[in-house]
Amino acid sequence: MTDPTRSRPAGAALLRGHVTDAITAAAWDEIAECGYSRMSMEAVARRAGVGKAAIYRRWGSKQAMIEQIVADLTWNAVPVPDTGSLRGDVARYVADATEARNDERTTRIVADLGAEATRNPRLAQAFYSALRQPRRDAGAAMLRRAVDRGELPVDLDTHLALDCLVGLAHARPQTLSAAGERVDPYSQDRLVDVILTALAACSQESGL
Repeated sequence: MTDPTRSRPAGAALLRGHVTDAITAAAWDEIAECGYSRMSMEAVARRAGVGKAAIYRRWGSKQAMIEQIVADLTWNAVPVPDTGSLRGDVARYVADATEARNDERTTRIVADLGAEATRNPRLAQAFYSALRQPRRDAGAAMLRRAVDRGELPVDLDTHLALDCLVGLAHARPQTLSAAGERVDPYSQDRLVDVILTALAACSQESGL
């Protein structure tokens, strides 16, 4: 996860940037420790060393604060592998996903906000735009190159292929991380094999 203190609420140019940074960092610390549902504006203010008024000058509510912080995160700087082959690209994509999941603090925050997003449509939209969509955009660029190289069928069902790529690349490390395990090189290679098999079957004619 990129440093969340880079986020800025609307109109922040008129406010002191270092105070906004402190509040943002404190909010992430609170979510990591106690979760979104138990996080309070009072606790964030205490951790940031500011008064609640400083927070409310920037955001009208806890919901608005987290929506803005999530939307401004540079999770969208997802690297797009370009190794010259589909296998190489998928292996790099899986490695990046695994590395992200090995950051325990980030994993806790993402899991907590993901769960909250299932009950909160507005947060779900911000979460999708900042986290899920960039992953799919990076994957789509990989798939287009693979089609151009003849490594995937020209009638590739791109949406289905992205579901396979993004879902498998991120779900497996997430599952292992939740169980307190890490992805070793052998299991990572096997995951790449599974993804490549799934992608090859994602043609419009396959009927999947």
